[in-house]
Amino acid sequence: MHIENFKIFSDLVESESFSRAAKLNGITQSAVSQQLRAMEKHFNILIVDRSQKQFRLTREGQKLFSSAKEILYLYDKLNSELQEMKKVISGTIHISTVYSIGLHELPPYVKAFLSKYPEVNIRVEYRRANNVYEDILTNSIDLGLVAYPQKHKQLEVIPFHDDILVLAVSPEHPLAKKKTIDLEEIAKQKFIGFEPDIPTRKATDQIFKEANLEVEPVMEFDNVETVKRAVEINAGIAILPQTTVTREEAQGLLKVLKFHNKTYKRPLALIHRKGRVLTPAMKKLIDLLTSKDLNSLESEDSKS
Repeated sequence: MHIENFKIFSDLVESESFSRAAKLNGITQSAVSQQLRAMEKHFNILIVDRSQKQFRLTREGQKLFSSAKEILYLYDKLNSELQEMKKVISGTIHISTVYSIGLHELPPYVKAFLSKYPEVNIRVEYRRANNVYEDILTNSIDLGLVAYPQKHKQLEVIPFHDDILVLAVSPEHPLAKKKTIDLEEIAKQKFIGFEPDIPTRKATDQIFKEANLEVEPVMEFDNVETVKRAVEINAGIAILPQTTVTREEAQGLLKVLKFHNKTYKRPLALIHRKGRVLTPAMKKLIDLLTSKDLNSLESEDSKS
């Protein structure tokens, strides 16, 4: 048995999907089936109960899965420790995140990190929030970046920082003359929101509920860039994270208003699967993202 056999088998069990396991390992579904049969032949056991319609392991299969996870953990741990001993910072880090964070929060950190560790490759995938959690739980991604992080027994949640929610309006909108705004004034306007399953939409719905306001969006979109375009053409107003409208405000495409006597925060966090072995490169990136200081990367390294 090779370590790859245990990796494919573990992915199959955790995803309960031959197609998913195939995609995670860059092979065909047929190859996954062949690997499973090869393991059954090698250990002379039945791993999957084929009499069941749903994917279900036999008792021997459950034991094999438990041991496979231990083997994979020890292998990853050994590999990470050897890299640390050699002071090697390299490899690929896969990050899954939503558009608002990936496009507006992450870039300066990635730039600073790669300038210090050019041998590391960072791949960023833009996903809906629910898909980010799925990516992490299925081990198809190393790190996730989300807003309004959800607690989960299999997830490690590391605070990133808090963003501030502001009101974005077109320069042609009557509210553009104001510098601040009361929340109650939004109820009288055409409001553009995110789709109901987006975390920031859930947060704004809760804000309106606590203020006893009924605000029904005239348009709903699944990402911040589309919402901004709709506001730019004066189709309505929107509550957005402040960092996502900095460029448009500077270019005069949008007017940004803060809320009068009230601050609404949008917490951001890093997530990774509990028990996952973090490579030296991943540890360095997490340290940078949680330091709140891009210059700390260089000063920290100079001490080591």
